[in-house]
Amino acid sequence: MLTFAISVNIINQIEKHFCFVKPFVIMMRITIKKTVQYAFCLLTVLPAMAGNPKTTLSVQTYGYKGNMVYFDCVQTPFIKQEFYSNEGEEHVYSFDTESPIVMLVNGRTQLFLQQGDSLHVNLTYEGKQVNVSNISGTNGAVSANNLMQSVEEVRRNMRYRSQLLGCAALNITPQSRINDSKTLLTRVQELIKKAENISPEAATYITAETEGSVYLSFMEYPVMYANVRKVPVEKQEIGDYSRLMDGFAPRTDAMSLSSPEYVSMLMRYCFYRNELKARQEGKTYVFPNEFEAMYGELAQFYDGAVRDAVLYNLICNFIRGGKEVDRADAIIKDYKAKYNKNAFYAKVLDSLMQ
Repeated sequence: MLTFAISVNIINQIEKHFCFVKPFVIMMRITIKKTVQYAFCLLTVLPAMAGNPKTTLSVQTYGYKGNMVYFDCVQTPFIKQEFYSNEGEEHVYSFDTESPIVMLVNGRTQLFLQQGDSLHVNLTYEGKQVNVSNISGTNGAVSANNLMQSVEEVRRNMRYRSQLLGCAALNITPQSRINDSKTLLTRVQELIKKAENISPEAATYITAETEGSVYLSFMEYPVMYANVRKVPVEKQEIGDYSRLMDGFAPRTDAMSLSSPEYVSMLMRYCFYRNELKARQEGKTYVFPNEFEAMYGELAQFYDGAVRDAVLYNLICNFIRGGKEVDRADAIIKDYKAKYNKNAFYAKVLDSLMQ
């Protein structure tokens, strides 16, 4: 593409200084334009013909104050890119992925992509809010990301906060939080039913992510509120705390388990159930605060693909925490020998430990 840019520049100079060659210039412009278009078509079509279509994300930012624009995949550290930030400049990243992924732009905006998708969005930064607009691209990508933005709008309109500690600081009662959580889940389910051209993968991921936030609130917020506001769980008017998760069964599909929000909720569910069991047996439950203790308890509670995903996320989070990382060596060895089923998980852990 650099050759084409140089050629066009030369033509501009010829036209500027030698007006008598204008007909010649026009012919050359047409030739170069067609050549560029043909080359672009080849770049677009050839990967698809080879059976391995690229996935492409294009983002323009406005009002962004950072020096760099960051694309970070939620599911893998191997898909990421960064660009120098210039107002309105289009940042394009093409990559290979076999599985659906969520790209996090500048640590805040989630965008859903599947293999072969093409997606363009504009991001406008206004204070603490990021507005997503001009969503375009392949039909599936547009539908999925319009749905994600609709869900985000519902959360904003409900003032549904992601940080539970912030809720406690604002004295949002557990009763209100639980009721709002139930309402949020219902509204998201309704949005998914009405959405058109939504892939099963996108619908599953968005549902699982919402369930992760909702069910974590059920289990975690009453306890947190009791600690912060000194109001015992029994006096919070939420009914029987031990029955808030009645009927819950962990999702076992790959899409749900690729959501960090959902997997984090599964970790809390393990400790919630073990606490209730200890109470029923007249014992005092000690919440596992150490990495090794969490690993052991989660490994014993879950099995199969759920255990694999939960342990993998626990280990990743510990490594990324950056403290005493060498403690992970023994745990990773045990995990690989006993519980690891997804080869990609092992590959990521090896990369993180290098």
